[in-house]
Amino acid sequence: MTSKIKPGKGAPYARIMGVGGYRPTRVVPNEEILKHIDSSDEWIRSRSGIATRHWAGPEETVAAMSLEAAGKAIADAGITPEQIGAVLVSTVSHFKQTPAIATEIAHKVGAGKPAAFDISAGCAGFGYGLAIAKGMVTEGSAEYVLVIGVERLSDLTDLEDRATAFLFGDGAGAVVVGPSKEPAMGPTVWGSEGDKAETIKQTVAWDVYREETDVRFPAITQEGQAVFRWAVFEMAKIAQQALDEAGVSPEDLDVFIPHQANMRIIDSMVKTLKLPESVTVARDVETTGNTSAASIPLAMERLLATGAAKSGDTALLIGFGAGLVYAATVVTLP
Repeated sequence: MTSKIKPGKGAPYARIMGVGGYRPTRVVPNEEILKHIDSSDEWIRSRSGIATRHWAGPEETVAAMSLEAAGKAIADAGITPEQIGAVLVSTVSHFKQTPAIATEIAHKVGAGKPAAFDISAGCAGFGYGLAIAKGMVTEGSAEYVLVIGVERLSDLTDLEDRATAFLFGDGAGAVVVGPSKEPAMGPTVWGSEGDKAETIKQTVAWDVYREETDVRFPAITQEGQAVFRWAVFEMAKIAQQALDEAGVSPEDLDVFIPHQANMRIIDSMVKTLKLPESVTVARDVETTGNTSAASIPLAMERLLATGAAKSGDTALLIGFGAGLVYAATVVTLP
């Protein structure tokens, strides 16, 4: 039987057209963290590579930070807000279950009436958003898609947890995905390992916090060593698979932008992947901390802004985190 459904009128390919980022004005050095935990600046730097992070003030809400990053990405892409057909926001720190923060952002950025929804995929959320945006552009349901990764993880940080108090930062990163006449976004290699869900989690559910008044406010906790081993060994395999799927060898790569979780993880992945010294590696974690879904676009924006990477470079992106979930792809930088 012949289908009566007409094919979509999308572009043959999709690409990242513009990028923008926002870091809160308040810079928090390790010394401030050490007021709450028994540790040292040397220990924090050796374990994570983090020296400072940005924490949002009262006015730097998830929506406000997103709008700042989105405005820069739209301008960088050379389009108008009215041309945006979808807004995707990856976050775990928007505390309203409904409505999605994406709808508020879509309205305030001036996008008209686009599709708008949130993505809850932790540190892999930005990669999930890219994959969905690419599908929208190529199928024709949206010509331009705004993808945002944003977090206020300072709201979910237990300052007395010696294992995590120093890890997390706040910020927002955004990109515009639009049509391309040539391949500029490789296949997404993504997945989950739910049997390891307990290794990164929220300490208590919201309903438990509501019902038991003596329970501390929910925070993010993790089993550091288990996460480290998984990220270094398993995620290097996923990164290599993304290179293979895109038909790109390590020697052809210009830039590596992994999720900014930990400097030791980043350096170990570079070694395991045997990346040439010519490859520029994002190490934004040193001054930004772990910003979960925002970390990859923030690192991308900084590399391009400083000239460490340039438009047209071939970059490997990989995000991984709570779930456990992951997403990797190879892209051409805007």
